[in-house]
Amino acid sequence: MRKIVITGALGHIGSRLVREIPSQFPKIEILMIDNLITQRYCSLFNLPKGICYKFIETDVLTANLDELFENSNVVVHLAALTDAASSFQNREVVKDTNYNATKAVAEACIKCKCKLIYVSSTSVYGTQQGVVDESCTSDQLVPQSPYAESKLQEEELLQNLSQTDELSFSIFRFGTISGVSPGMRFHTAVNKFCLQAVMNQPLTVWKTALYQKRPYLDLTDAIGAILYVAEHGFFSQNIYNVLTENLTVDSILRIVKAYVPNMTIEYVEAEIMNQLSYEVSSEKFRRLGFTPRGSLETSISETITLLETS
Repeated sequence: MRKIVITGALGHIGSRLVREIPSQFPKIEILMIDNLITQRYCSLFNLPKGICYKFIETDVLTANLDELFENSNVVVHLAALTDAASSFQNREVVKDTNYNATKAVAEACIKCKCKLIYVSSTSVYGTQQGVVDESCTSDQLVPQSPYAESKLQEEELLQNLSQTDELSFSIFRFGTISGVSPGMRFHTAVNKFCLQAVMNQPLTVWKTALYQKRPYLDLTDAIGAILYVAEHGFFSQNIYNVLTENLTVDSILRIVKAYVPNMTIEYVEAEIMNQLSYEVSSEKFRRLGFTPRGSLETSISETITLLETS
């Protein structure tokens, strides 16, 4: 592989991915695209030496992607508005921005004959009875935030494009991310709990959430999944759930408390929490030979340690 492109490269996932790609592909050119709307310049600090990095500050909605993707083998599309809770106040902006960005990236991949890794979310499943997997039909999917709705629409877009054009892709439905990276954010549950605990603030827990089971993903496994597909060439228009484990919020709070014993909890209301418990299977991706190696306890302990020493 000669060249890989990462959109949203300075974000939580991308900032760690660009540092780990060289371990798998040491002679590759890594093109990082980010609009820097979140001002995460720190993601560019202390990149590994001796690697061919190139950074372009631009928005995929306005950039000349045909030119940027030229001679690329794989595009990893991470650029998106990702905060599910705040998406209720920006419903149309989130859906239009994310959909149009993915459409632009996919069309450029078709023109440049690049393979595409698209990161979706397990939040597209919504309320489910029992364990759910990728065979769930579209009418059984019940995304309950505008962010999740946008992800499902983008999945459908890619599948439709592949019917009429030569678009090779894999779709990952990632669980909620946990773990340390240079561009990490703290709006998702696990990282937010870690930050609140270290700052001696009450952990804000949605009233209906304590014993709900959800899929979570250690960042180590998220990066590992992307590199695994890129290395083995699994681009046959499939959807794969990727997660480290299904846990209740109570289980996560117990892990945090083991490292911050004096933490307290404040129960709050949240619009997104009309969604009930659901458990996700990742067996389809594991059957390709991928074995998750992360753990939520490790990612939580590393996050707390980082915050305590900052």
